[in-house]
Amino acid sequence: MHILALIPARGGSKSIPHKNIRPLVGIPLIAYSIVAAKGSKWVTRTIVSTDDEEIANVAREFGAETPFMRPAEFAQDDTTDFPVFLHALNWLKEHENYQPDIVVQLRPTSPLRPPDCVDQAIQILLDHSEADSVRGVIPSSQNPFKMWQITDQGRISPLLSLPGIPEPFNAPRQALPQTFWQTGHIDAIRLTTILQKNSLSGEIVYPLQIDPRYAVDIDTLRDWQRAEWFIGLGDLPIAHPGLNKRPLPEQIDLLVFDFDGVMTDDRVWVDQDGRESVAVSRSDGLGIAMLRKAGIPMVVLSTETNPVVTARCRKLGLTAIQGVGDKGAALKTLLQERKLDPLHVVYLGNDVNDLPCFPMVGCAVVVADAHLGVITHADLVLTRKGGHGAVRELSDKIIQNQI
Repeated sequence: MHILALIPARGGSKSIPHKNIRPLVGIPLIAYSIVAAKGSKWVTRTIVSTDDEEIANVAREFGAETPFMRPAEFAQDDTTDFPVFLHALNWLKEHENYQPDIVVQLRPTSPLRPPDCVDQAIQILLDHSEADSVRGVIPSSQNPFKMWQITDQGRISPLLSLPGIPEPFNAPRQALPQTFWQTGHIDAIRLTTILQKNSLSGEIVYPLQIDPRYAVDIDTLRDWQRAEWFIGLGDLPIAHPGLNKRPLPEQIDLLVFDFDGVMTDDRVWVDQDGRESVAVSRSDGLGIAMLRKAGIPMVVLSTETNPVVTARCRKLGLTAIQGVGDKGAALKTLLQERKLDPLHVVYLGNDVNDLPCFPMVGCAVVVADAHLGVITHADLVLTRKGGHGAVRELSDKIIQNQI
């Protein structure tokens, strides 16, 4: 059986220029869809349909094929999906004598997919021979039976009626039928549906119900920020082109903290005499006390040599190694001196100078407002910002992980 994953990605996005190759948490948006297809046990071929050479180059870098360039007439603002898919299938038939049995549509603008999303959709189609297609859906956040439309007279009238319930808009939610909203995550379509029924859905459509937490459809920069927040949060398993995320080790022999931007909010106040002060979180101090009580050794690695670092670490009872130009080299020396297994070491940072330490430890953690280029390489992204309880959040996670 030949199953083609077809990813439509035109180059003329107006709302977010170059959207399909814009880095989403450091990785081109289109890569998320390519990886979802390449990770499927069913998909036998992954093709990107694009009119843009730059998109085609990026697609090939992540393992997709671009055997043709989409004609401009099929890459307009108002172009629908059907002619794009018909063009691709006709081209493949004419130039390669290739026809798939099933076509899977993966829209780049819905990058947050469960790792088994593609295989689930295909399996549903295979299990129901009568099905024309399978479409990803989520429960509707607002029930359409409670929606209204404004008439030409300026009044409102119910959008939908419901037999047996005269005023569904006044009925309790539990009395109304459950409704679903289609997402852009996936469509699995039989070839006969496209070629014989001239449709990308057909008449018999089965649902793939998706956790609504995955429902991010990127159309605006606010949508983009929301997607980055979900990815950075790290608690939503997705088909991800980045590194495999490592969990917090159950046994931790050393916890290493950066200082600025981790124990502080990365700002500094300077008085007229050059004296510096920073803002810290009292809850972080309690978290460190809890970790010490749990028997977890801790150390601070700081790039700067600063009395503020010395004073804060002295109060918290932490060893502070300051003036570190190369944090990777300093951490390597520290691990060797203490004869530690790196798999039992955790590092908490926030910026690019922390990156050399990430591959040297068992789990790399960053604060919520870390540099985006650092978030991409982290195993865990906290929900709290540096200086606003991030250390306490990590301490709670570590202690809970040991119970």
